[in-house]
Amino acid sequence: MRWLMLIVVALTLAAPSHADAGRLDWPLRPRPAVVRVFDAPSPNWQRGHRGVDLAAAPGATVYAAGTGTVVFAGELAGRPLLSIAHPGGLRTSYEPVRAIVRPGQIVAKGTAVGVLDAGHAGCPAAACLHWGAMWGPAARTDYLDPLGLLAGTAIRLKPVAG
Repeated sequence: MRWLMLIVVALTLAAPSHADAGRLDWPLRPRPAVVRVFDAPSPNWQRGHRGVDLAAAPGATVYAAGTGTVVFAGELAGRPLLSIAHPGGLRTSYEPVRAIVRPGQIVAKGTAVGVLDAGHAGCPAAACLHWGAMWGPAARTDYLDPLGLLAGTAIRLKPVAG
């Protein structure tokens, strides 16, 4: 009986949870136009668009979409790229971005992490940020639509059939 009372007290004193606590923010300010949407590859090694392209001006500041640790900041295949690992196994990537942070650095949601370069292939704007989200180990990475992870995206649950 005493353990039941402890559980009730713990639940009563627990801090309220917020649905947006683990959600992401836009990596550009103001909120950018989406000029190319996510197109999940199936299987993962097939063709697809493993993120979204967001219109911006060259030189725009890029912000961390969520709190995490910078795991890559440099050039990959001749293009500047930044990647952040977030709690729970989520990683976000930002390209083409000249990093102003270094690998191993912990960044808070909304921290300036880099500057957007021009030259993203297929971008109809002066510059586009290719923003990607991945979950899981490198050998079994699942690509996610980062727009579905935004704090402002409504979560809709379907009713359970009776």
